[in-house]
Amino acid sequence: MDDTSAGGGPVVIFGGRSEIGIELATRLAPGATVVLAARRADDLDAEVAKVRAAGAAAVHTREFDADLLDSHGALVESLSAEFGPIKTAVLAFGILGDQARAERDPLHAAAIVHTDFVAQVSLLTALAAAMRDAGRGRIVVFSSVAGVRVRRANYVYGSAKAGLDGFCSGLGDALHGTGVHLLVVRPGFVIGRMTEGMTPAPFSSTPPQVAAAAARALVRGRRTVWVPWILRPVFAVMKLLPQSIWRRMPR
Repeated sequence: MDDTSAGGGPVVIFGGRSEIGIELATRLAPGATVVLAARRADDLDAEVAKVRAAGAAAVHTREFDADLLDSHGALVESLSAEFGPIKTAVLAFGILGDQARAERDPLHAAAIVHTDFVAQVSLLTALAAAMRDAGRGRIVVFSSVAGVRVRRANYVYGSAKAGLDGFCSGLGDALHGTGVHLLVVRPGFVIGRMTEGMTPAPFSSTPPQVAAAAARALVRGRRTVWVPWILRPVFAVMKLLPQSIWRRMPR
């Protein structure tokens, strides 16, 4: 599934080994130049092959560590200089972390928030500035229903997603009328590497399902998409639950 309305330029997956990121890359690949940006960029052969098989005109890799904030601006500039203004940027990096450890280890708690919120804000700011200057572009951000109302069971990860969701709400408004489009994807529990060994929550989805929903939302110009859609009315109700009940909700 490809949409040429945003013009030429590369599709860049920041978090180039993410299961969801690669699934979305395959849907945006036909005829496109795709860049997979990740740590250990020289070890992405399987991901490159999958995107190339999906019809990409070319697939490149670039070294990217989301936690190195001072590298974000330079990477965005170098990609734009080499391949032209970025057409679609997908922020597919993040960590779940260990909630029990984070409740006792300040550095681990801060590391989760740094990757899932601070690093996202930094890269989003660099991308938004570059795309504003170009007058076009699309950004895909993966938030989570965990940030809609933060639960005791995963409040460190959930609070980072809540902050990201709020930042994106304001950024999306700031980008209105600039030619730059921001899509926020709010999946529920995703069955994949990050959640391996955990019991799936109700209304779970898979990386291909999340990627397919994101691709459809991009084509339709949506600002947000819930995956699956039923989570939107479910969380509208959950926001009304008394705190005494909410604090006992599982992950």
